Amino acid sequence: MTSIPASVLGEVQRQHAILSRGTAAIYPGPDRHGLDGLHYKLATSLTDNRPLKVKFGMDPTAPDLHLGHCVVLSGMRRFQELGHIAQPLIGDYTARIGDPSGRNKTRPPLSSEQIDANARTYFEQVFRILNSNSDRFELLYNGHWLSKLSFAETIKLCAQVTVAQILSREDFATRLSVNTPISMHELLYPIVQGYDSVMMNCDVELGGTDQTFNCLMGRQLMQARGLEPQVVVTFPLLEGTDGVEKMSKSTGNYIALTDQPADMYGKLMSIPDRIMPRYYDLLTDIPRDERVGDPYGAKRALAHLLTAQFHGADIADAAARDFATRFSAREIPADLNEETIDLPRDGLGLLELLCGLGFASSHSEARRLVEQKAIKIDGEGLADPHRRFSTPATFVLAAGKRRMTRVTLR
Repeated sequence: MTSIPASVLGEVQRQHAILSRGTAAIYPGPDRHGLDGLHYKLATSLTDNRPLKVKFGMDPTAPDLHLGHCVVLSGMRRFQELGHIAQPLIGDYTARIGDPSGRNKTRPPLSSEQIDANARTYFEQVFRILNSNSDRFELLYNGHWLSKLSFAETIKLCAQVTVAQILSREDFATRLSVNTPISMHELLYPIVQGYDSVMMNCDVELGGTDQTFNCLMGRQLMQARGLEPQVVVTFPLLEGTDGVEKMSKSTGNYIALTDQPADMYGKLMSIPDRIMPRYYDLLTDIPRDERVGDPYGAKRALAHLLTAQFHGADIADAAARDFATRFSAREIPADLNEETIDLPRDGLGLLELLCGLGFASSHSEARRLVEQKAIKIDGEGLADPHRRFSTPATFVLAAGKRRMTRVTLR
């Protein structure tokens, strides 16, 4: 790669710092000057006074976009804010094939009617995150060109990729190793996704880390056609409400952008404490030193923030009240005991709190209660016996179904 002119280097570095925030990897990676492919794309954009065209493909395999999509769409929004063009691509044609990424079996096919209906909802939902300004936005459907691809052209396209390349992909290699069937149409998927990049002639493609192979295929096919290869920017995968698997429509552990406010708030309150930092890192711009320290308070703040982002602050307030009311009506007795505790300067440990309230006679008994998942705060189970409380808060602490106290830490 050639060097970047000094006249634009400062602006390149400024934009790169914004656009690389929260990313997992950028391809090509840094060269001997410490500059990666995105640095050079930005330099060309600034030198030629031409905005970059930025692609992110989404197959409409279910009616809703979810918070996992938001991780990448928020990255795309940052490109828009710097003057570049967002080109979200709805894979109305590739959805008929089924993306095998991260799957250990063939995805069941959808009907054309299902795909078309889902695609219409995607069109409506992307505007919840992206700027719809016509100078900075172009929504595309890959059916416009893939439906016209002849069989001869498909064979020619496949000739630009080797079987060894396709089978080296991790999910295919894993399935082969355990003799799980792989259908021919699945082998075509990365090639077809790469062809999308050829037809769009995009500068940058965004995607989750599970899309790395497919996105890099786009670079290969663009280069084979004599085009300047796209830069690939990948983002970490957001865990779903189970805290284990990536957020996915197929596993049902997702929080949809179209969820009703109370449902969105409630689902966010249900995610495990241990993945809260990931949600903050991937879905917000709040610095770590400005976040609520108490895990439960942090969860409430995040639930309100994200619900307000998609539904408005007043509606998020109502969702929070609804959540508290529903929990109270379901679990909290009318004559609940109340305790007010002054927080020590260095905070208060969960085991100390349980013993102080008489929920346990010793730290070892308190630890067993936590390990047995008998301890809950406002209905949410606690799993970390080392948890400490360091900020003022009010919550209902329960040990099983019979011992319950409203605790105010001040």
